[in-house]
This record gives sequence, C-alpha cells and structure tokens, in this order.
Amino acid sequence: MKNSNRRKFIATAASLGAAAAVSAMPLNHKVKTKQLAHHALFWLKNPDSIEDLDKLVEGIKTLSKVETVRELHVGVLASTEKRDVVDTSWQVSEIMFFDDLAGQAAYQTHPVHLDFVKNYGHLWAKVIVYDAMEV
Repeated sequence: MKNSNRRKFIATAASLGAAAAVSAMPLNHKVKTKQLAHHALFWLKNPDSIEDLDKLVEGIKTLSKVETVRELHVGVLASTEKRDVVDTSWQVSEIMFFDDLAGQAAYQTHPVHLDFVKNYGHLWAKVIVYDAMEV
C-alpha cells in the first residue's frame, strides 16, 4: 500500500470511528423540568400497633405503581436527637417525586391511589400533605 493510500485509509478509518462514537452517545433533548415533591405524614388511629404500621407501609409502597411517580420513599420516625424543631407525633412518612404538576394531578385520580385510600384509609386518624416545587 502506498503512503498516500495508507494516509487516506487511516484518515477515513479515524473519521468513521469518531462518527460511530458520536452517534452512540445518548442524546439529551429532554429539558429538565422542576420536580414536585409530595410529602405526606400519617398519624395512625392505633399508634402503638406494629401491625397497623406495617399494613400502612405495605399500602404506601403500592403507590409506586402509578406511572407518574418517579421516586417513592417510605419511612418511619428516625431515632434522632429530640429537639424543639422536630415533630415526632406522626408514625409513617411518604415522599414521592413527580416530573411536574400534571404528574401529581394524574396521581390524585389514579385507580392505584384511590384503591390505597379505600383499602388503607381506616388505619389513619390524620394525614398532612406538603407539596413543594423544586426551585
């Protein structure tokens, strides 16, 4: 192979390799929107019942089946230091994230959410919800 042909071959191979690498890169055309955090705190009717707590946690975990729920965190009181600014009166916490207001609105009327309220609502005496938009 002559030097000029070899150079052309190497240049062409390098160009094709670079083009293949660029085309394999993921395209992020989607513009990141501000997420909505939906935080619900539950007070059980029977706050000392481990069975009721476990049942409610089980029910909350079913909410991850809603297509617009991007992330779900279910928790109970942490054994952190007692301070005046910390509310320890609740028993179960649920934090979920949505891509936008429309996703949260769809969640409210979704059959999985409605079934959760119907099947587990008898366990709680009170629920407080905090919805916050990412800044």
